[in-house]
Amino acid sequence: MTATRFDVLAVGNAIVDVLSPASDAFLAAEGIARDAMTLIDEDRARTLYERMQPGKEASGGSAANTVAGIASLGGRAAYIGKVADDQLGEIFSHDIRAIGVDFASTPLTGGPATARCLINVTPDAGRSMSTFLGAAALVTEEDVEAGADALRASSIVYLEGYLFDREEAKRAYVRAAELAAAAGRKTALTLSDTFCVARHRAAFRHLVAHHIDILLANEAEITALYETDDFDAAIEMCRRDVAIAAVTRSDKGAVLLRDEETVIIEAEPVSELVDTTGAGDLFAAGFLLGLAQDRSLAESGRMGAICAAEIISHFGARPECSLKTLAEDAGIPFE
Repeated sequence: MTATRFDVLAVGNAIVDVLSPASDAFLAAEGIARDAMTLIDEDRARTLYERMQPGKEASGGSAANTVAGIASLGGRAAYIGKVADDQLGEIFSHDIRAIGVDFASTPLTGGPATARCLINVTPDAGRSMSTFLGAAALVTEEDVEAGADALRASSIVYLEGYLFDREEAKRAYVRAAELAAAAGRKTALTLSDTFCVARHRAAFRHLVAHHIDILLANEAEITALYETDDFDAAIEMCRRDVAIAAVTRSDKGAVLLRDEETVIIEAEPVSELVDTTGAGDLFAAGFLLGLAQDRSLAESGRMGAICAAEIISHFGARPECSLKTLAEDAGIPFE
């Protein structure tokens, strides 16, 4: 087996988050749906970006948020995603590398621009998002093959459900899982969103049953996957499909499964719930790093809960303090 270089390698949508202050008048003038996420095309993305006020730009995307959390915990993380050879692509690449994540994917030339999520933040802290997926959606088997050495050297390969729309991405995910299995590594999947599940239920069910070792989902996603309103029934069907699962339930905490073992994780207390964006991504960071470090199911889940609590206590999907320090302060030992 190849020596381990990374705890987790993630494959996902490489998106630049652009956060700018905005007034309700600006939203109305631009026809932006308030406090919602709307998909837009490249021309609209370019025009809106030019009209927005100066703001903050940072690498984003669900799986990228997860590896950022792993880096904040002191873990070793790598990322495969597609950006274009443009200014925002340079921002994404620089930002994710600057936080300690290995990112060696080749930028796209001659195609759509780098994906961006244009987030207009109103004075009441509302977040109105306009998202152009662009180059991010174009991950292929070739990208996975290009990162095969890093993939084989990662304890866990983590796949983002949001990227699953195109047939090329589906094949890339199967190839990533095959490479991981051949190298004796584990493959994890997050279902990402109930809309993803509704669009791809049959393909997700096949992927989960045949290629996934670790499944992450929330309560709505897991019941949607197994087409039941009975949470306990969904859990038992999930148990038959994968070796390990983590199902988050908001303020009810999380349910963790491994073989016949079931562990209930309580939600960590927060002084104020500010923004739930990225809560699942950061739970995944703590949980997956715990598994990669051979921690118990309970301790891995507690790490996930601590990370999720930090992220919902402020705006944005990236940690604002050292998650490793938070976990140590909570009694979780690190070497």
